[in-house]
Amino acid sequence: MIAKEKKSKTQTPQVNPMPLMSWDIFMFEYQRRLVQFKKESEMKKVLSFTKKFNWKNDLITEFSKNHYEALIITDRNQNIIWVNDGFTTMTGYSKRHAINKTPRFLQGDQTCQETKKRIRQKITQNQPFHEVVVNHRKDNSLYKCEVKIIPLYNEDTTHFIAFERQVG
Repeated sequence: MIAKEKKSKTQTPQVNPMPLMSWDIFMFEYQRRLVQFKKESEMKKVLSFTKKFNWKNDLITEFSKNHYEALIITDRNQNIIWVNDGFTTMTGYSKRHAINKTPRFLQGDQTCQETKKRIRQKITQNQPFHEVVVNHRKDNSLYKCEVKIIPLYNEDTTHFIAFERQVG
């Protein structure tokens, strides 16, 4: 009988579980810092190209003004020389696959001919522009991509940078 009394006194009381609010707060801040770190790393990489090619553009301002998921740098002939990790996330294509191709490989039957024509004209005119284009992922699914393309120049335009993000 004494053993039964001790057993009932040592039982743990029933407590309702509570969510780990501190974990949620920690993960939110961790995710925010991770995104910030990636953006800073991408900007440093682009600025290293700025030094290499002696671009005169104020790319720090461009980074602060433009929201993006993917970054693409092409040469004057639109051959891709660099993409960020966001490009792979958005398109499904690896960096290795994209290098030395033109961004046209993302276009397909659903890409508007008029949009493609406007893009070609603006690139030929070396003017910054903003456009929304329908692209195709590696798995052939479609997505609308908002693109802001800026000519990069020293004395003449040598490259282009595209800030891209999925919309709609």
